[in-house]
Amino acid sequence: MTHLHIIGICGTAMAGIAALARDAGMRVTGSDSGVYPPMSDFLAELEIEVFEGFRPANLDPAPDQVLVGNAISRGNPELEALMDRGIPYRSGAEWLFENLLERRHPVVVTGTHGKTTTSSIMAHVWEQAGLKPGFMIGGIPRDFGRGVRYPGGEWVVVEGDEYDTAFFDKRPKFLHYRPKTLILHNLEYDHADIYDDLEAIRRQFRLLLRTVPGSGLILANGDDPEIEALAEQAFSPVVRYGFGEGLPFQARLDSPDGRRWTVLREGKEALSVSWNMLGRHNVMNGLAAAAAALSHNLDAEMVAEALNGFQGVARRLQLCFEIGGISVYDDFAHHPTAIETTLKGMHAMVGDSGRVWAVVEPRSNTMRRRIHQDRLAAALAPADRVLITRPAARGLPPEELLDVETIVRDLNAGSGEAVVIADVEEALAQLGGQLATGDHVVVMSNGGFGGIHERLRDLLT
Repeated sequence: MTHLHIIGICGTAMAGIAALARDAGMRVTGSDSGVYPPMSDFLAELEIEVFEGFRPANLDPAPDQVLVGNAISRGNPELEALMDRGIPYRSGAEWLFENLLERRHPVVVTGTHGKTTTSSIMAHVWEQAGLKPGFMIGGIPRDFGRGVRYPGGEWVVVEGDEYDTAFFDKRPKFLHYRPKTLILHNLEYDHADIYDDLEAIRRQFRLLLRTVPGSGLILANGDDPEIEALAEQAFSPVVRYGFGEGLPFQARLDSPDGRRWTVLREGKEALSVSWNMLGRHNVMNGLAAAAAALSHNLDAEMVAEALNGFQGVARRLQLCFEIGGISVYDDFAHHPTAIETTLKGMHAMVGDSGRVWAVVEPRSNTMRRRIHQDRLAAALAPADRVLITRPAARGLPPEELLDVETIVRDLNAGSGEAVVIADVEEALAQLGGQLATGDHVVVMSNGGFGGIHERLRDLLT
């Protein structure tokens, strides 16, 4: 049995690869610092031995191959021992291509927003078609209960991450995947910790286009000017989708909250959808999946049935609980576009029957900076009430940190009511004294936010 060892195994991507390797019949071990639930429980269920802390002894006896997570850097004692001993090592993205994607049909979903949801919808549609797809998704599709699965056939759905690969490979992960079907969903500036500007990200997407074979297929968001400019440089057939008139695949909203919509193919109704997802952004996610499925000749009626039954993704506007007529949601949104579209969808659903609260923790490397300073007030404006925390500095000078006081002042100058909070304690104090029946609270953070959901549940019980 091949022994695969993973340094940095508790990262979402590397834990997923550990599960895939285990499904492939390999013996898998790993190491990390801060091994705790839920990832420790996930790996324990797979009977994967995980060492707490990074030590040379974790490499005894020597594994056949080692994968190095992209959070691991030179100076790490286990990494240094690995290199000194000459044990073969790879990045997770390299392993994924060599062991899962090569000789199969990778469907790679890329974009600043919507990758996880779109990938989850596609995996669900392909599953409903009986194609037993493998998948590697950076979230938990609720239809499957896990974000990875070894393929039972030729299809593999992969969330195409533009983040860098490993300490020795600063290219985006998606450049390793060599898609045969590529989704170009949208493109904005993000990942300020590794990309200096939007042009630096465009350059990586242009390289990605070169990896799609001429016999492959690119599905491109025809509403996004950045994607349109990219698509013009493609070497493969391009099919466009969006809300725009005349696109080969067009979405028509049949309800303002996005829960009912129709797919038009070349101007003719192809299928109608009635699901529980909210917002135009989720209609676009579903449309991308539908366009890919229909382009690969999957049955339209089956595609509609699959979309109607899609259960969503954990932490993507996920309803956590409802107590006393107050609904509390968990949402991963951490970019102005995602925040705005999510809140608009929620506001369209709620209407005049209640208030929408946005509780925001600017936590990602991009959100903590002033990169989107001028956009956040408008993005949060669809909410009736806004609570936003001061971002943690984590090495950033004050002049580079997001100025939340200005955002709150701009919101309060309009029709909104907003306040700056220091932490989860202040958030609970504000919410506990003001929430009323009919309110919908959307907690927006890409982290745990101090366990705010459970603490708010306890407060309202």
